[in-house]
Amino acid sequence: MRKLLIVDDEKNIRIGMKMMIEREFPGMYAIMTATQGEEALALYRSKGADIVITDIRMPVMDGIALIEKLSDNDSSGGLRLKPNIIILSGYEDFEYARAAIKYQAQDYLLKPIRRDELFASLRKCEEDLQRRSRLAETVAGAESYRRKLQSSRLQELLMQTGLTEQERRELGREIDFAGYTLPFTVAVAVYKYEDGREMQRGELMALVEELLHQCEEGLVLNASFHDREGRVVLIGSPGERFAGLAQLAEAKGLSGLLCGLSEEGVRMEDIPNCYRQALQAVEYSFIYPQVQIIRYQDIQGQRLHYAVPEEEIRKLGNILGTNHGKEISPLLHSIFHSEELAELDIHYIERISQRINEQVLDEVFRLYGEASVEVLKLYRRVGMMGRFRHFHDYFRSLEQLLFSLHEYIKGIRFAHSEHGDMKEAVAYIEENYHRSLNMAIVSNHVSLNYSYFSEAFKAYTGESFVVYLKKVRIRKAKQLLRDQRLRLADVGAAVGFETAKQFSRVFKELEGISPFEYRAKLLASQEQTHSQA
Repeated sequence: MRKLLIVDDEKNIRIGMKMMIEREFPGMYAIMTATQGEEALALYRSKGADIVITDIRMPVMDGIALIEKLSDNDSSGGLRLKPNIIILSGYEDFEYARAAIKYQAQDYLLKPIRRDELFASLRKCEEDLQRRSRLAETVAGAESYRRKLQSSRLQELLMQTGLTEQERRELGREIDFAGYTLPFTVAVAVYKYEDGREMQRGELMALVEELLHQCEEGLVLNASFHDREGRVVLIGSPGERFAGLAQLAEAKGLSGLLCGLSEEGVRMEDIPNCYRQALQAVEYSFIYPQVQIIRYQDIQGQRLHYAVPEEEIRKLGNILGTNHGKEISPLLHSIFHSEELAELDIHYIERISQRINEQVLDEVFRLYGEASVEVLKLYRRVGMMGRFRHFHDYFRSLEQLLFSLHEYIKGIRFAHSEHGDMKEAVAYIEENYHRSLNMAIVSNHVSLNYSYFSEAFKAYTGESFVVYLKKVRIRKAKQLLRDQRLRLADVGAAVGFETAKQFSRVFKELEGISPFEYRAKLLASQEQTHSQA
């Protein structure tokens, strides 16, 4: 439904036109009325209008002043297309006609209003509105395509080096580099939540654009797009204006927004290098917990870099589960040189993290099997340093994991040394093999943690719980098979198997022959013994 605004200081004219239009075009227009220009302008700014029919001579603000303001893009903040205007006048005055031409009014009608002229003007307005709507859609589609093409080509540019002159010119044309404000700075923005998750790319772009809209005074943004990992890349000038982005984010409590800034560039070929600088800068936010924006020049210079302390890392793994648990925390601080964190090369931290994963954590799980679910969850997260917003978050989680593993290994070793628990577990199996048994039931019976019990049982018996239970049941079944009166299915049920098929499968798996063949072998052996006697 179109919005139509009628402006005239004569009540009869307002009401008369409203009734004529509603009868001729039922349901087509939502009609508003105003008595003079100032009232009409307020209505337009609050509710909008597609068509404005206005008288010329009115008190307070006349029609000429009204259409002048309606034709001014600033009057609506540039958010709406200008309305179609039909001018009414009781006088054939050249000045009014000239105003109609100047402000591109759709029509200029003389009073008294003739129905056919008014309706013809409204139909012309509708044709024009539809044409403008189609044009706006076409322009919007073309602009969307242009932006997508620019983003795609900019993504390619970030990865390319050694362009030929022809490729450089073509790429420059597609990203409209000639229109860039120089010198430019590249900014890379990411958002990390406290749990280490990263904000989705669409949500991140919307957030950055909203913040830029609020703080972009003095900033000329040449381009904004996602890189291949979903980070937001901004190319703008002057570079110092990007600081407002981080300041506004901090003021709004968005502490997870992290931004890296490059040095200035002036050539299109500088964009990939500036991008790598900004990317490196944002990586360093990992070691500066209170800083949301990092400049590339601030992380340059001589940064501390040490050889990976292999012996200390090996010692860290060796003391887990021993009586030296108090040494874990100071040794971990020493390995990372955490007292010098602000001066460290971030690649040193990355290498240390990788070596601890390989030499300590992976080795623990290889030797001792799967720990509790809580320990495993922490292990999977700590295994990727990039899942943490800041180093201190990562360090605390790694420290917590090492202490958990320390206690876990101590428990396993304690369980291994306490053979009384394992003797009791074996006795329980011997007494209850015919029932529905599993490791959880037996570990609960001897009051041991499920994971501890698994390792301790294997160490004590030399078999996993499942294999050991199978062997006990088959051993008992072999005794029962000597009684020829028992059916095979009854023998299987008597030793704890749910079905005869399962009993037969497990028996053959361990003995190499089926229960039937085993019984036949027993019978043949017994007959041979009798014949010899």
